[in-house]
Amino acid sequence: MTVPHAARDPRPLVGEPISLDLLNTRWMADGVRQDLLTDTEGLAIWLASNGLDGRFTADPATLRHTLAARDALAALVDRPGDPAATARVDTVLDHGRIRAVLGTEGPGERPEFADPAWGPGWTAARDYLDLLRTRPDRIRACAHEACILHFFDTSRNGTRRWCSMTLCGNRAKASRHYARTKER
Repeated sequence: MTVPHAARDPRPLVGEPISLDLLNTRWMADGVRQDLLTDTEGLAIWLASNGLDGRFTADPATLRHTLAARDALAALVDRPGDPAATARVDTVLDHGRIRAVLGTEGPGERPEFADPAWGPGWTAARDYLDLLRTRPDRIRACAHEACILHFFDTSRNGTRRWCSMTLCGNRAKASRHYARTKER
């Protein structure tokens, strides 16, 4: 029996909006930077984890364009409002468009791409625009100094600090506890 790609996703945080999930294809494990998107197999895992495996192919061109989109999004998340970072995301967005359609269920929208290899990266960049429209203040980087993950804060009061309480939150609490007991 073959295990679905999504079941083998090695990342510590999944399920974030697709734009942040693309950023989270890089993470730290035991002080070493990991990267899911080093090859087309990793891309296939990421596509499956986000329900895109039926729409896009994990081939070298798609990997190259998805990496370009990830780098553009990372630059913009790190430097919100930076004109150069904004231009990089706009370049990714130039590779697709939304077409209005009327189907049996009523009005809808469908993305179109001149080159389908841009599809996953474009989809992530468009998702980031949606996050900016709804709650840009809820796009966060994990507060743990050794973590590079991002999340969309959906907590009621908007005070989430950690990518995961079981991962980074507990590590931070343990570090504080150790520091207090060491002082005594």
